[in-house]
Amino acid sequence: MSQQYDVIVVGGGPGGYVAAIRAAQLGFKTACVEMWQDDAGKDRLGGTCLNVGCIPSKALLESSELFHKSQHELATHGISAENVSIDIAKMISRKNEIVDQLTGGIAQLFQANGIEWIKGRGRYLGDKVVEVTAHDDKVSEYKATKGVILAFGSLPIDIPVAKMDGEHIVSSTGALDFAEVPKRLGVIGAGVIGLEMGSVWQAVGSEVTVLEAMPDFLPFADKQLAKEAQRTFKKQGLDIKLGAKVTNAEVKDGEVVVSYEDKNGEQSAHFDKLLVAVGRKPNTQDVLGENTKVVIGDRGFIEVDEHCQTAEQGVFAIGDCVRGPMLAHKASEEGVMAAEILAGQAGHVRYDVIPSVIYTHPEMAWVGQSEEQLKEASVDYVKGDFPFAANGRAKAMNAAGGFVKILADAESDEILGAHIIGPNASEMIHELIVAMEFYAASEDVARIIHAHPTLSESIHEAALAISGGAIHKVNPKKK
Repeated sequence: MSQQYDVIVVGGGPGGYVAAIRAAQLGFKTACVEMWQDDAGKDRLGGTCLNVGCIPSKALLESSELFHKSQHELATHGISAENVSIDIAKMISRKNEIVDQLTGGIAQLFQANGIEWIKGRGRYLGDKVVEVTAHDDKVSEYKATKGVILAFGSLPIDIPVAKMDGEHIVSSTGALDFAEVPKRLGVIGAGVIGLEMGSVWQAVGSEVTVLEAMPDFLPFADKQLAKEAQRTFKKQGLDIKLGAKVTNAEVKDGEVVVSYEDKNGEQSAHFDKLLVAVGRKPNTQDVLGENTKVVIGDRGFIEVDEHCQTAEQGVFAIGDCVRGPMLAHKASEEGVMAAEILAGQAGHVRYDVIPSVIYTHPEMAWVGQSEEQLKEASVDYVKGDFPFAANGRAKAMNAAGGFVKILADAESDEILGAHIIGPNASEMIHELIVAMEFYAASEDVARIIHAHPTLSESIHEAALAISGGAIHKVNPKKK
């Protein structure tokens, strides 16, 4: 007879471990299945995000930015620093220590909440039965009496023309652990991962070339924000080639030779390392048994309704393995929603107010609709923007590039979207997320007192600008 739990969560990433903790808080006897092991064979919770994604990349971005500032910005503050160097091994070690602390913290939370961590690869068989294959290949079955939450996560997409070998041609995981700064780094893909990892190694001295097949830069972002970002990255030294379709990549004499096509025809480039960052795909191969109603669609995503319920009652799927943006915070909130619905509560995720962030320097963050989306939907809107160049705190920080832009409905004044590129954008965006969550008008934000001097005053000014009332910039003349 299989061991029983109230709720079984399959996957211990930011969707799965959060779902398990919330289920335990709601009084369910909970188990979480996770198979992750590091290179040393140590079992770890946290999934891609904590182990080889969100957290380690941000640790490296912080270190690399400090090094870059020490070389290029301290002099403007009257600080002299000569012969500044960076110890890449120490930088990587610090990153690993942060990962150890946070993944270990999740294990402690599991223990404190009475959650059993079942170590191995989970497979859903149907009828709320989960099969687990341990690392020694022993197979066991576990039964859930209330519900199952599937959080299988995602994997990097491998492209045939640039097969990853783990040494010269790598995924983002490999780019987190370079032993030394590659003199020439090639990046396939100008998305979030490609830009963040390219920024890390460019800041510590690598010559970075980004090859993007699409003709437009950041096509999923607001065009005004994307244009500002492209201009800034070019100024920083990132060589971003748009409309560059890679046709082949191979290792010759210790370097990677990349062939690609652009508007000028066949081109080639030589790199010491090549990062393949063309996106991720749902990790749903061989995760279901034959006796389940759960359906995997053509693109590999598990089919769910608006509350992440699958076709099988009491079985939910969340995070990267279902529709919607592949974001850790989206997965976490879906995990909470699924656990609360199993407890008879009104779990809910508002998908139109999920923020997106790119943690480059400067940071980019947005929520809601872009101007292009509003135009396509024929929505009558007004906008207000404000440059950080006119913000005292940004000037004092030597970070006066970028802007805040707010979009509001022309009739009701409800905020429909917000876009920020500049210092601390990832933190600042949340004021506007809260406002949108409460269906606030831009006037509501405009009438809130913002402390001076702060970066957040730029949000205040952008909201004022919608009605032509910005104080610290010249407002366009009304037509």
